[in-house]
Amino acid sequence: MAHRVTLIPGDGTGPELVEATRRVLEATGVAFDWDQQEAGADVMDKYGTPLPDIVLDSIRANSVALKGPITTPVGTGFRSVNVAIRKALDLYANLRPARAMEGIPICHPDVDLVVVRENTEGLYAGIEHDVIPDVAAESIRIITRRATERIVRFAFEYARANGRRLVTAVHKANILKATDGLYLKVAREVAQDYPDVEFNDRIVDNMAMQLVQRPREYDVLVCPNLFGDVLSDLCSGLVGGLGVAPGANIGHDLAVFEPVHGSAPKYAGQNKVNPTATILSGVLMLRHLGERAAADRVEAAVRTVIREGTHVTYDLKPARDDPTAVGTQEMADAIIEAMQ
Repeated sequence: MAHRVTLIPGDGTGPELVEATRRVLEATGVAFDWDQQEAGADVMDKYGTPLPDIVLDSIRANSVALKGPITTPVGTGFRSVNVAIRKALDLYANLRPARAMEGIPICHPDVDLVVVRENTEGLYAGIEHDVIPDVAAESIRIITRRATERIVRFAFEYARANGRRLVTAVHKANILKATDGLYLKVAREVAQDYPDVEFNDRIVDNMAMQLVQRPREYDVLVCPNLFGDVLSDLCSGLVGGLGVAPGANIGHDLAVFEPVHGSAPKYAGQNKVNPTATILSGVLMLRHLGERAAADRVEAAVRTVIREGTHVTYDLKPARDDPTAVGTQEMADAIIEAMQ
């Protein structure tokens, strides 16, 4: 049977990235029944919202979605569609792997990290207001026992299922004594249920420094929302940047897979941007669907193409103005060829 999957192209460069990924996934021989839905800045005039209800209804019906990046206006305009989807569907776990690939010059060639980010509360709860317009504003940070327990448990279950050795809880409990104090207390309690997996904790600023200096000492990082967002970008930088950074948003019954990076609207329609992050998000989706052999084939092909360095986009070349760089779709073609 074909897997029924909601397909959300997004806006900016999203449609071309999703098209490249769709072709790669279909080339595995796995059958898909795509339920394509519109969301993002491009549909505001049509629906009066960047996130029509039909999109959420589709994800609820199909349980799985593959999503391209969607623009979030800075400072003004509508709130993040990505955050809205996660909150509306209670996709509480944001999974962001960062694994080094041969062919990408980096400082630490053995980086293999997974950031597990709490996805529904913290500062991203969006409870904020002007105290005095243009003078002062206030935002409320929420940490609850329920959300903390389930994200830490998710991290330990992921570590156990994937042969990971260590879970590190990241916090700022030395300063944020009530909120991160609760987070750390609950994390330590949950850790006692997993004696087969090592556990430690790190203060977030120290964690950032240690990731730059000695990332090999860490494995799975479980973080409150904002810290997870920031550190996952740092981890992406350790392995080559956001262009190779996949992501998954997972709840109890639903999952949405998307690249970590944004929509890069200035490059829209130019067939220029790196499809790796979106394709590797598709790999995470394949594993979620139980198609592990297909997932391994796609990931191996991606790594082969990047290692060879011939049919890759400009950002994966030694010089960004390298005339031998290929486009988004041409890199996808090379990945498909490498799977044969």
